[in-house]
Amino acid sequence: MGGQGAGRVLGVNLRARRDEQGISLSELARRSGIAKGTLSQLESGSGNPTIETVFSLSNALGVPVSSLLSEPSSSDLVVVRSADLDVLSGDAVDLRMLRRLESPGSLFEVYDQRIRPGKVQHSTGHPGTEHHVILSGRLRITARDQTQELGPGDYLAFRANVPHEYEALDGEVASVLLLEYPPDVHPSTLDSLHLS
Repeated sequence: MGGQGAGRVLGVNLRARRDEQGISLSELARRSGIAKGTLSQLESGSGNPTIETVFSLSNALGVPVSSLLSEPSSSDLVVVRSADLDVLSGDAVDLRMLRRLESPGSLFEVYDQRIRPGKVQHSTGHPGTEHHVILSGRLRITARDQTQELGPGDYLAFRANVPHEYEALDGEVASVLLLEYPPDVHPSTLDSLHLS
């Protein structure tokens, strides 16, 4: 499955967020470290966004990832089929955003997360707290100078504003990732993070 759906939604939302903040493509390129030509492609919906790209844009704009990837929906019953969603892939991780949950003062994003064996997924850090629930497989997470090995049914949470990494230990790991954003995420606090 390609990233066309995610790419199209990202393109529309990226342009909308940039317009809201009055930021030029050049300024967004400077803040995010992503080439202007690449940003232009992403906005036109023809790019193929990676996890790293989307998190860089999220940091540069000071908005949650779901503000870039979600199509608005409102219903009393919501069914989301993971198989129908586009995959956001990194070196070792495949993420599918299942849902954005918002209430006054809090915002969560719910992801179906798969970690492929054989590579380590590095993150330079980003706003929010990561909550991991392991469904199958064994996962090693290193964060905040600690390494934890997790198995099915285990839970781990950590503030994600520092470098962290994931590694599947024996075969693919399936997990649920909840990304909890602090209520005060906005560009001025993010500019100082110098995230790549």
